[in-house]
Amino acid sequence: MNGEGRVVNDDYCVGNVTSGTIRTPVTSLESETTYYYRAFVAEYNASTQIVEYRYGAVKSFTTERLEEYIQQGWLELPAMKTGSNLYNGSFGSGKSRNYSYLYDKSMYTALWTAYPLTKSHISGSADSKTWNYNPELGESVQINVKSNSYETNYGNKTYSRGHQIPAADRKSNDSMRKQTYYLTNQTPQNQDGFNSPMWSNLEDAIRDLTSSTDTVYVVTGAAFQKVGENKTINYLHAAKDEVYPKDVPIPNYYWKVILKVKRNSSTNAITDACAVAVWMPHSSYSSQTAWQGYVYSVRKIEEWTGFDFFAYLPEALVERAETNSSWSTFSDF
Repeated sequence: MNGEGRVVNDDYCVGNVTSGTIRTPVTSLESETTYYYRAFVAEYNASTQIVEYRYGAVKSFTTERLEEYIQQGWLELPAMKTGSNLYNGSFGSGKSRNYSYLYDKSMYTALWTAYPLTKSHISGSADSKTWNYNPELGESVQINVKSNSYETNYGNKTYSRGHQIPAADRKSNDSMRKQTYYLTNQTPQNQDGFNSPMWSNLEDAIRDLTSSTDTVYVVTGAAFQKVGENKTINYLHAAKDEVYPKDVPIPNYYWKVILKVKRNSSTNAITDACAVAVWMPHSSYSSQTAWQGYVYSVRKIEEWTGFDFFAYLPEALVERAETNSSWSTFSDF
């Protein structure tokens, strides 16, 4: 066939059919991708005991872009980036947004995950803990730790499935909680001394902010290099032959940028803003509050990542908000 696309290579059987319209579900499709298919019928001749196959013409369809929840104006969103290996996605429940993300399919990593956080998000009984493939992307571009963590599939007890948006940030809604357990929302994160208790302590500190402000806008990211840096990237190699991908890159850094705003009580217009950031080498830390020594301005994280954060914040407020590097100033805002 001519052109680029994918072949739907699963055999979907619909059973005995004599006439009418045939429908069958096809799952795990990628967005903005052309798929080719054709139907066939197997006819069994009872007298000759021969099965004859009759094939239809090759046809195709192209899936739509799955960004139904991404809206211009959401304060947590960085400026969007596109590329052959990059996928901009978003999830929600009903009319409520959950989180958006920029996924690098070549590195099996969400470079950033952006979401609003309120007191209501962290209150509730949603408790799903089951990992699943992200339905927006093909399984081949997701790390195969659905059933087991890296200890089993990649033979390394050091690394856990570290959430980008924490599951504890989505306790009020079952659907949203389950979406935090998509494999695109995790990376291999050093368990002892990073994921727990240090990074968890930072996540707790951000959740505590919701007691004194309406909404905290959070962007969490993983990085392999600073802009212009030539840092070695280490990989985990699959411990089982059937596991894919064979080699999983380990982020060298993790970071968060966080925004709060004040609004006019009558018009709801944003009147002031303050932001702060945390950037940490991916290592082990003896103190659970070690993150407090790695607080920076958002402007510094933009320099290191090349991203433009809080793209929909009013321009007149950006300079002051993004140059703050004091956690206490941000917390008291």
